[in-house]
Order: sequence, then C-alpha cells, then structure tokens
Amino acid sequence: MRMSFGGGNLKGTVSSPPSKSHTHRAIFLASMADGKSRISNCLISDDTLSSLKAAESMGASAERKGSEIRIEGGKLHAPSGTVDAGNSGTTLRIFSGIASIFDQPVTIDGDGSLRKRPMGPLLDALCRMGVECSSDGGRPPVEIKGPNRGGNVSIDGGVSSQFITSLMITAPMLADDTKITIEGRTVSEPYLDVTSHIMGLFGADVRKEKNVFLVKGRTGYRPYDYVVPADFSSAAFPLVAGALGGEVTVKGLQMDDPQGDRVIVDILKEAGASVSVSGDSVTVKKRDLRAMDLDIGKCPDLFPILAVLLSTAEGTSRLYGAPQLKFKESDRIRTTVDMLKAVGADAEGTDDGCVIKGKKRLTGGTVSNEGDHRIMMAAAVASLLCDDPVIMDNAECCSVSYPEFPGHMASLGMRVEEL
Repeated sequence: MRMSFGGGNLKGTVSSPPSKSHTHRAIFLASMADGKSRISNCLISDDTLSSLKAAESMGASAERKGSEIRIEGGKLHAPSGTVDAGNSGTTLRIFSGIASIFDQPVTIDGDGSLRKRPMGPLLDALCRMGVECSSDGGRPPVEIKGPNRGGNVSIDGGVSSQFITSLMITAPMLADDTKITIEGRTVSEPYLDVTSHIMGLFGADVRKEKNVFLVKGRTGYRPYDYVVPADFSSAAFPLVAGALGGEVTVKGLQMDDPQGDRVIVDILKEAGASVSVSGDSVTVKKRDLRAMDLDIGKCPDLFPILAVLLSTAEGTSRLYGAPQLKFKESDRIRTTVDMLKAVGADAEGTDDGCVIKGKKRLTGGTVSNEGDHRIMMAAAVASLLCDDPVIMDNAECCSVSYPEFPGHMASLGMRVEEL
C-alpha cells in the first residue's frame, strides 16, 4: 500500500494500542498453563497472531473474540510441522526456548527479514543445557530437540533481551531449577522485568539477584485472567506527534507499568515539550525543542521516533547505547538515518545510534521503510516537520504493532491519503 502523509495541525485524543510484548508473553504462558486463561485487551496484530499460531501448534486451544483470547493449555506436544513465525522475532525467540521441552525435533522459520535475525547466543545457551540445536549459521530456520532439563546456564546479555526471556519463560516447565547468569551489559533490560512480572502472575517462582535469574522448575504455570496494558512503544508515536504538530492526548497508559518505554514521557519533558499527566492520560503540546544526548540502551524501540523528535531541535543531539538496533526488523540505525536524510534532516549513523544536527524545517519526500513498522510510523510523524508530503510504499507494515496508526493520525488532523 502506497500512502502519503502531509503533516497538519493536530488536535485530539487517541487510545494507545495494547502492548505487543505483553500480549506475546501472555499467549505463551496461558498456553503452557494447565487450564483455561482469558487474555483481555490483546494486541491483535501480525506478530501476535504468529505467537498464537505457534501456541496452537503445540496443542493449546484458542478462541478469539475481538481483542479477547481464551486459551486452554496444558496438553502440550511437539508441533508436527514447521512453525512459521512470520516476521516476529519475539515469536521466534520465545518459542525456540519452549520447543526445547519436547523430545522431538521442532523446526521454526519465518520470512526473509526474520531469517536475518541472530539466534546464536540463545542456541548456544540451549546447547549447554543439553538441547540439540541446528541453524543456518546462527540464523533461522532453527531446529530444536530436547528435552531441556534446566540447570545452570550463562548467556551474553548484549545482543537481545529476548534470548534471556526465552530461557526464563521455559524454565518452570523443566525438571530442574534454572539459574541464568547474564554476562556483560544487558540490553533492553526493562523487558526482563516485564517477563518476570507476568510469569509471577501465572504462578512461576522467579527471582532476580543482580545479574542472575533463579527460576524454580517443575512448577509449570497456572491459568490466569490477564489484562494487557497499553503499549508505551506505540504510544510514543502520537505523543511525539503532539510535540511536533499541535496537541495530542493518549489515554489508557499505566504510568507504573514496568515497560521501559514509558520513559518517553520524561524524554518529551526534557526536550522542552509541554507534557501533562492526568490519571491514565498523557497530553503533549507543541513547543520549541532542544537537543539532547540520550542513552537508549534500555529503550531501543524508541530510537526511530526519538530521531524524528530531535531532527528540528535546536543544537546537536546524540542517541547512543543501542548497537543491537542493527538486528531488528531492519538495521534500524541505517534505516532511521536513511529515512531522516530522505526527508531533508541532517543525521549520521554511529555504531550504537546516530548524531543529529537540528534544522528548522525538513523538506519531505519519498521514504523506503523496508517493511519496518517503526520506520514507517516515524516517517509519517516526520511529515509534521516537512514542507512537502512524506510518501511511502509498504505502509501496511504498521499492522505488526499498531494497525490503527493511519486512522489515528487522520483522526487527529494529519493529512493521510492512500495513493
């Protein structure tokens, strides 16, 4: 789908989509719980449906009605055919751990983009736990054959927190307790807090001691009725749109949620936007912005939209601390910088982020989002700063995390046109 985003003067209120990361985790935990669980306010998107199909492939029974999914789990078996994770790195990585509980080989694959995603640290950790693993040079397709019995394992924390989440989520299903030692710097660390929190709700015994997670084996999971909170990663796009193009309120946000990307609210304040919080609503109004130096190691998903936010801020900004961005749906350092340059911004990539010299206005133009949902949405928001429209193919890729995004932007006053 080819679309044009033409900026505009924004005014209005939208509801943030439900959290993608919480939905993935809840689907898998409910599928392993022995009984019936209800997951309300799910994000129904391409990625989360990949997780639901993976859960069903190992014996979970799911009934979906609107944004509610009822799952009966517990009667698990190895999938009979290849599990297609689509474009979802979270599905691929979490399910690779879960597949290790079976004593039959399980193959997991995905689309062309997913086949570029690294899996080496997770596969190496599983091998040290007695699991047989094979892959295409550390990338999908992967084949996993257990059984995994738990025990002590160490893993590099510097590539993806999803590897650690996968080991954590699998551990209560194993015969022995699991001790996971994280070596080096842990990227995207708040996602591990999300994982342990939801695991606890579903009955797991998980504790953290400095760089070590201790998870009790043999406990499994119990059914739980879980309500998925709003997604700060997605809310960042309309919130930044408010800072750049008018006044926008996003409702349904839980300010005490462990999501690391809730830091967007503080970043907007620090950048100079007018920000007010009332209950579960955050309102952001346009004001002149100032340059910032930001360590985004704990919130890498915010990188594309923060780069847009700072593209017209007065001074030179530096985003750093997230080399793992190279291994997302695209090489997000490169695709973000290419997107900014395509619309007239002054940006240069670095090994772990980028440097941006603020300009008063951008030009607009044609952008290649490379099918990456966060690049697509960031480019659309950038149109608020541009003299001419921002035009993109593959605009439908936002359905990975925020299917309503074009409609929400149009409802706020952005000029959105399907070409």
